[in-house]
Amino acid sequence: MSMEHFDVLIVGAGLSGIGAGHHLQTRCPGKTYAILESRETIGGTWDLFRYPGIRSDSDMYTLGYSFRPWKEAKAIADGPSILSYVRQTAKDGGIDRHIRFRQKVLRSSWSSAEARWTVEAQGPDGAVTRYSCSFLYNCSGYYDYEQGYMPQYPGAERYKGQLIHPQKWPEGLDYKGKRVVVIGSGATAVTLVPAMASDTAKVTMLQRSPTYILSLPAEDAIANFLRRVLPAKLAYAIVRWKNVLMSMLLYQLSRSHPELVKKLVRKGVEKMLGPGFDIDRHFKPSYNPWDQRLCLVPNGDLFKALRKGQADIVTDHIETFTEKGIRLKSGQELEADIVVSATGLNLLAIGGAQLVVDGVPIELSKTLSYKGMMLSGVPNFAIALGYTNASWTLKCDLSCEYVCRLINHMDRLGYTHCTPHNDDSTITEVPFLDFSSGYVQRAIDQFPRQGSRTPWKLHQNYALDLATLKLGDLDDGAMKFIGAVK
Repeated sequence: MSMEHFDVLIVGAGLSGIGAGHHLQTRCPGKTYAILESRETIGGTWDLFRYPGIRSDSDMYTLGYSFRPWKEAKAIADGPSILSYVRQTAKDGGIDRHIRFRQKVLRSSWSSAEARWTVEAQGPDGAVTRYSCSFLYNCSGYYDYEQGYMPQYPGAERYKGQLIHPQKWPEGLDYKGKRVVVIGSGATAVTLVPAMASDTAKVTMLQRSPTYILSLPAEDAIANFLRRVLPAKLAYAIVRWKNVLMSMLLYQLSRSHPELVKKLVRKGVEKMLGPGFDIDRHFKPSYNPWDQRLCLVPNGDLFKALRKGQADIVTDHIETFTEKGIRLKSGQELEADIVVSATGLNLLAIGGAQLVVDGVPIELSKTLSYKGMMLSGVPNFAIALGYTNASWTLKCDLSCEYVCRLINHMDRLGYTHCTPHNDDSTITEVPFLDFSSGYVQRAIDQFPRQGSRTPWKLHQNYALDLATLKLGDLDDGAMKFIGAVK
């Protein structure tokens, strides 16, 4: 059976996959490409999640593409607006015509003799279609779309109400006038609670431990002003850099002066909640800022819901579920018609697909990450992964540009393979993500490692990556190039 061959195959038609399509057809206009998407529609995360209030926890001037200005007033945008932005980008650029839907990649095999990948993708009827490509670019993100993380709650089988996970939000769920408990303290929980507060009898956020939460204006006043007086692209570029620098400053300050950042965050919480609120119990984390991701709430919506009495927050541990709700270790009982387990994601590297190089299966945990986007010993292969301390798209845009530079460099010099190799025995290995969050710790052993020095070190720093990926030398000694197949 003949296979369709493409110069580049992109896996995933979400935010990063659509961005990759744009960069590829703009910077490598002679290249053929296709996008394999396991679901039936464009959008990835922003189509998958349907829970109330779904929104970005990054501003759209940095989460948006470098090449397409964000034009709406809200800087912290809702999910449907982001989804529309991604889909319109695909439509306007003709990227949507390159997508093959309902194609779940199961296995990708590299042949050095042929200098190509063979990609096996399963369709909705179970039939497997094979494609081949010269370069494979995985843009499927790093978590499992099939199932979110649901702890084994004691007594959950006794509970008579509805127990749901936000990743599988039931269509048409009626929570009006009902008692709801949201378990969790991360981005999903702090989004759900204020979004549901005005329609429920009571919504309670139940957390084991507090999280750092910052209130930011939903609209960026500087951005809205600049858009009125400057061309859209110029205004967008200025605001993008403003927000990049501010987020970098906050991160570096959190690392170098954690006590100062703790005080600043606490002052913000005190201002929003007013006197008499037990901030030490509910909003004083035991870890330093940015040991886990900070949560953003637009216009302080979570704090407003708490202050108005539309929502409660309880910091305690679950002893067991009961027929009517949850009994806590303190003895307190929370009655609930609906319990939402906003307990995080399951991480899944490269969509769970298997990588094989010249007949040898690749164990991702045995590879080193090169520049945060390629793998040692794996030829002509890249992964789009965003930042943990800044907007996802900032890194993905740079990665896309780097892949295009690399492909053009290989064409210009007649190379067919490019493979990162670590020949430096003094490089020590460390976990891929330096994050204490539970969702990271549960799965980090399944991911590649990173090294102690460049180019194997994963810089969570846009300015450094800009210099390395956009301006740095492609032939840096660690990247090995091989010429035309004889």
